[in-house]
Amino acid sequence: MASAARSLEPFVFTVAQYHAMRDAAILGEDDHVELLDGILVPKRTKKPPHRLVTGLVRAALERLVPEGYHVDSQEPVTTEGSEPEPDVCFVRGDRRDYADRHPGPADVPLVVEVADDSLSRDKGIKLPLYARAGIAQSWIVDVQARVIETYCDPQGETYATSRIVGETETLEVELDGTRIGQLAVGSLLP
Repeated sequence: MASAARSLEPFVFTVAQYHAMRDAAILGEDDHVELLDGILVPKRTKKPPHRLVTGLVRAALERLVPEGYHVDSQEPVTTEGSEPEPDVCFVRGDRRDYADRHPGPADVPLVVEVADDSLSRDKGIKLPLYARAGIAQSWIVDVQARVIETYCDPQGETYATSRIVGETETLEVELDGTRIGQLAVGSLLP
């Protein structure tokens, strides 16, 4: 029986099928899942440090947001075969621009994932997904290591450039090649 279970392949959903399940109330508001590479993946329960850091990052980025962008938090971004919900992201345009669709990779120049106990998922699944989708920048706030890992220049499933910024350092924030400010990493950590 165990060998049969190992040979089973998961059913891979399309984004359209995922939306249809939501529309038909097969998946409801209480079903906390994300579509990652066609697989329905349960979202983890957020612990207080994760909630705190997500709020701090969102507030810090909202203070820097230039005209023509807005900040979203834990809202869907539709990519080919996936619909992740990054902890925080910059989105081009006004919120009303997305009244009938979720932002896609071309609309999202920066995503941020806060990793408290989700580091392996964020680095092993979400980071390659974001790179493959062509999202220009990804950050992972590693709460336990007290660093922010920055990734840019997507190439296939990886990013060509990465940097680790420690809690005593300052992180330069750029959008579409323009510096919009800087953040003290320690101010974003518990």
